[in-house]
Amino acid sequence: MAKYAIKRIAMGLLTLFIVATLTFFLMNAVPGGPFVAEKSISKEAQAALEAKYGLDKPLMVQYKNYMLSAVQGDFGWSLKQRGRTVSDIIATKFPVSARLGGSAVAVALVIGIPLGCVAAYNRGKWADNTTIFLATCGIAVPSFVTSALLLYVFGNKLKLLPTIGLDSPMHYIMPVTALAFYPTAYIARLMRSSLLDVMGQDYMRTARAKGVSSFKTLFKHALRNAILPIVTYVGPMLAALLTGSFVVEKIFTIPGLGREFVSAITNRDYTMIMGTTIFLAGLVIAANVIVDILYKIIDPRIKLK
Repeated sequence: MAKYAIKRIAMGLLTLFIVATLTFFLMNAVPGGPFVAEKSISKEAQAALEAKYGLDKPLMVQYKNYMLSAVQGDFGWSLKQRGRTVSDIIATKFPVSARLGGSAVAVALVIGIPLGCVAAYNRGKWADNTTIFLATCGIAVPSFVTSALLLYVFGNKLKLLPTIGLDSPMHYIMPVTALAFYPTAYIARLMRSSLLDVMGQDYMRTARAKGVSSFKTLFKHALRNAILPIVTYVGPMLAALLTGSFVVEKIFTIPGLGREFVSAITNRDYTMIMGTTIFLAGLVIAANVIVDILYKIIDPRIKLK
């Protein structure tokens, strides 16, 4: 187990290095720069700003300097939010996105897994057909459409829920619903198909032949093996939702990390783009490593090599 974990962590660090390298060079390959759009300042002032942030140096020198600083946990100063470091911005904004994303993950798991179980247990009946219909709608409808619909119905027409910010528990209802709608639908479909596959195995037929109750065979024997695909999906989903949904945070004016990432791309804030990309990639890689190790805990038959 320890040897496998070390190997996966080393591969994860290599992946993170490749992501950071590709992001750096692709970002700098785009024409223009972070200070070109600031027409209110002169060319001399733009040159002075580039010199201040080291953007006047050759690209390879910039790359080397940035990577050496990033390894030490220093992502540099934001080029647009003057006087603030990227690390400080991430530390300030990430908790907001984490609360929102964590709530969405909890809702998706609490609703999606039981829905999938109910659909599989009632295969071909109205409960199964209704679940499949709702899950298909959830997967097909983008989050910005869900957000706009929620805003129009519950915020504008009925005026039941607040539409901006996260100042109270009521403010969480619409953005969490918009964030959780797709993963809930996906988990329900995934749980249904996985559970149906497990319920058709020989050991399940043997358990039923011995007179074990349907409830016990479903939750004691089938669910544990059927949950593995859900664990696979939850890892990357957790990292993505904790970092923040870019579209949902923008629509509901939530001051989270996703909104900062969108603004950084719009404003060509190079250091902010790099910092948030590395942070998100690190979370995704960490989630995948944890999921791989959890496989062994959930199913001891799995051999880690």
